[in-house]
Formats: sequence, C-alpha cells, structure tokens
Amino acid sequence: MTEVIRPDICVIGGGSGGLSVAAAAAAFGVSVVLIESGKMGGDCLNYGCVPSKAIIAAGKAASTMRHADKFGIKSVEPEVNFKKVHDHIHSVIGAIAPNDSVERFTALGVKVIEAHGKFIDKDTVVAGDYEIKARRFVVATGSSAFVPPIPGLDKVEYLTNETLFDQTRRPAHLIVIGGGPIGIEMAQAHRRLGSEVTVIEGFKALGKDDPELAEVVLRNVRADGVQIMEGAKVVEVAQKTKTTVKVTVETEDGNKDVVGSHILVATGRAANINGLDLEKAGIKFERAGIKVSNALRTSNKRVYAIGDVAGGFQFTHVAGYHAGLVVQSILFRLPGKENRDIIPWATYTDPELAHVGLNEEAARKQNGDVTILRWPYAENDRAQAERKTEGLVKIITNKKGRILGASIAGHGAGEMINVFSLAVSQKMKVQDLRGYIAPYPTMTEISKRAATSFSAPMTRKPFVRRIIGFLRMFG
Repeated sequence: MTEVIRPDICVIGGGSGGLSVAAAAAAFGVSVVLIESGKMGGDCLNYGCVPSKAIIAAGKAASTMRHADKFGIKSVEPEVNFKKVHDHIHSVIGAIAPNDSVERFTALGVKVIEAHGKFIDKDTVVAGDYEIKARRFVVATGSSAFVPPIPGLDKVEYLTNETLFDQTRRPAHLIVIGGGPIGIEMAQAHRRLGSEVTVIEGFKALGKDDPELAEVVLRNVRADGVQIMEGAKVVEVAQKTKTTVKVTVETEDGNKDVVGSHILVATGRAANINGLDLEKAGIKFERAGIKVSNALRTSNKRVYAIGDVAGGFQFTHVAGYHAGLVVQSILFRLPGKENRDIIPWATYTDPELAHVGLNEEAARKQNGDVTILRWPYAENDRAQAERKTEGLVKIITNKKGRILGASIAGHGAGEMINVFSLAVSQKMKVQDLRGYIAPYPTMTEISKRAATSFSAPMTRKPFVRRIIGFLRMFG
C-alpha cells in the first residue's frame, strides 16, 4: 500500500548537488526526503571526478618514473599492472563513499528512498511505495554520457565514463571520440599507462578554452605520444576483427581508417530528464535540460533544478554552488541568483588548464579596451626547481585594473585559479593581488608577478621616470 509523506523538501537525485541540499536542510532541522535509484554519490563519485582523477594520478606516477633523469635519478620504464590501477581507482571511490552513503544521510535525519522517482502532478512525486507531497522539490538528477548517432556505433562495444573505470586490462589502442576535457584527460592518462591512444575531434581540441593556453596543454599531450586528429568527423564505426574496431574518419585530405582495440565516447553530456514525467508537473524542459530562472526555479514554482540537469555548466562544484543558492532561497527566503561569470573550471591534464571569468573575446565585447597581462612559469623559481616551467598565467582586466577573468596553463593551475576565482567574485583589482604577500618560493608568485605587470606602462611615463631617478639619486 502506498504511504503518503509530507516533508518540507524532496530531493530527487543523490549526487553532489542533491546530497548538499539534503545535508544542509537536515542540519537546520528541516524534514527531507532524498530519492536515488542508482548509486549514492552520483556520477562524480562513481563514474566521473573521483575515478578520473585517480587514474590521472596513476598516469602521473608512471610519467615521473620515465622522466626522473631531470633530477639526477635514473629514468625507468614503469611496469604497469592495470588490474592494480583498477583496484587503486576503486579503493579511492571506496574511501570516499561512506561520506555519501545511505547510512550517513539516514543518521543525519534524511529519509532516503532507494527507488526511481517521478512526478504524477504539480505537487506529488512517487518513488517505490511512497507518494511524496513536499512543500518544495529539488531536481538534481545530473547527466549521463551523450552518445552521438554514429553509424555502426550501436553494433560494437564501446566505453563511456560509466564503464571505462571497470576495465582491468589495459586497452592496447584506445580510440577517444571527442577532444574535450574528459577526452583529453583520459587520453593522456591511458597513454602514460602504456596504451596507444588516438583522439578524434570534429572541431578543435579543448575548443572552449583560451586557444593560446589550450595549445600549451595539447603540445604536451602530443609529446606524451597521444595522436590528436582535429577537424575530423567520425562517419562510421565497424568491428574489424574479434579484438579490434575500425573508426572511419572524414578529414580535409579524405577518409581515413583508425583501427584500435577500444572506443571511448567522450562527446559531451546529456541531462537526465527521461522518466521524470516533468510534463505532469508543468515543468518546461528542452534537450539541454530543465529550463530554470537565474534563481534556479522551474516553470513550476514549487520545483527547483540544480546541477547538470539545469542545462548550464556541468561541473560538480557548480552543483554545490546551486545547492547553496537553493537552500538559501527555500530555508531563509533570501534571493539568490546564479552568476555564471564567477564559475571556474579546470582540466586535469599535465600541465593543467584552468579558467574563471570572461575570456579575452567576451571581455572585449563587454568592456571595449582591455588589458591582457601575462607571466610565464619559466620566470618562477619554484617552477624551475621542480622542472615545471611549461605554461603561463594570463589575466584580463579593464582599464581601471579590475580583474575580469583569468586563465592558467601550467603545473597546479587548478589550485592556482582559486585566487582569481576570489578576485572575480569580489570584483577585485590587480592592485589587490599586488598588495598581498605570497610565500617564497611558490608558484602562486606567478599570479602576483602577472598582476604587478599592470603598472609597467606607468614606469615609462616621463614624470614617473623623473621621480624614480630622484629617489635613486637620494636613496
């Protein structure tokens, strides 16, 4: 018999965003129902951020062994046991999983329903043996790998991020369809672990990032031995032998065949909206996801949508950001609006690639004249000591020195972008970066040096040069 429950909040989806809403609401004593039909922790923990960073770390360890001679240590070719790499990945997932578990959230006071949830009207969701009539609903069902309709693809076995990390045998030749962040990250990691790798990208690899900085990354990925085919359209996939597949690619020079052992489809993400019966709740949606206002409300005012399913930036930290805005709105009636200009992202290649705020093109459109500040890693002492001199910091400011955006290609870029995330979100100026003290020697000094260069043109003005000369004369 169906049981009717009436919580304050019903969350559909136990990924990063949904768990954040549930935990925060429960902490304030609000009654919460959390519905999850799959694995708790969602895509990030089980198929995305966590396992991908674990395999990237394994690849870096192998690469360090190959290039140890830079530090006076004999380089060796690592012996990679791919089964143990698999075990490493899943041990990392296992270490984090208790934080996202049913048991933990039940202990927090959240009622967890392990079943598929769907709307039956504007204020009711059914899941298992329950009807949930909540004051507010939060849809946080995330996204899944988008598989394009390539002829023949449905007739061969292929990998997505949901199956890639189950492999216990190293792919002999991994063909990656898609040259975005996921495709390039996985390409480099598998190459470093001993696989031959070919990336096929229809347009420009890492095309959403600053071209100048993306090229720094792609040059290094190619140096690792990854073949990257750009401007190449996959027109057909076929099984060649029992253990190999053939991918036919259309290029400017005609069709070419790429033969490999495995295919990884990394062509983007699709919002998980199927089976929610959104129409019955009066919730508007499109192919990209559920339509929301900048306050993340859907066309049904009782319902919010957050994270990947809301059709914007598809990052775990965005889901967490959305969760905070929704909790603020539901619990405290405080208006909160999504600001995509302050959302950072990072690609965890080696070197890393990170960005926040406006890029150069967008900044010029919005602000007219802008100033571009650059500083290379090679000018930094810590980078020299660690042999990580490839890359640069790039800052975009307006005429008055306000930081509009920043991009970094280089070692630790994902960590270094944090200072710029703060600067952009707080509308800081380059003077603010000049004014803080960075410990020596750290790579964060690169960001400060770039900011300091904003004042360099001032030193060429005659009156400033006279003042400098006067100070030197009497100093």
